[in-house]
Amino acid sequence: MKCIDTNLLGVKVIEPKVFGDSRGFFLETFREDWFKSHCENVDFVQDNHSKSKKGILRGMHYQTKHTQGKLVRVTQGEVYDVVIDMRQDSPTFSQWYGIHLSAQNHRQLWVPAGFAHGFLVLSDVAEFVYKCTDYYDPCSEVSIKYNDPVLGIKWPLSDSEIHLSDKDKQGQNFIDAPRM
Repeated sequence: MKCIDTNLLGVKVIEPKVFGDSRGFFLETFREDWFKSHCENVDFVQDNHSKSKKGILRGMHYQTKHTQGKLVRVTQGEVYDVVIDMRQDSPTFSQWYGIHLSAQNHRQLWVPAGFAHGFLVLSDVAEFVYKCTDYYDPCSEVSIKYNDPVLGIKWPLSDSEIHLSDKDKQGQNFIDAPRM
């Protein structure tokens, strides 16, 4: 696997080696010793899997308690994955990073604790799989508006094509959101 730094401190793109032939392909998606030496020395406690239709935007979420690091990937379709640095003392605080993740490119994104995270489905359907370093805690979850003008995130679909949950429609402005 190859580990690529991004413009956000601690956020990394992981590109696996894919071995393919007429039968299909094989790739390694996670190896604890490699991950701890190239990304971060953390333990994962929960795996999640979601399926969504085109235009669904899930995010921008983070937890103020039981903060979660996430190792994310797509097993079907394509998404535009975005993270926002919520760590007040970080040199990249308030900056965002976006990347296309797909079943075809096999990329993964390591999102350390202290980041808001979300994704927008670009294909007809996408299945999104991720490992978490802590358990989901709905009492401490925060949702930031995906289109907050202070952040200026450049989503690849128009606002009229984006569909949100009721919770995400009520998201906070970045300026009012709790810092980490």
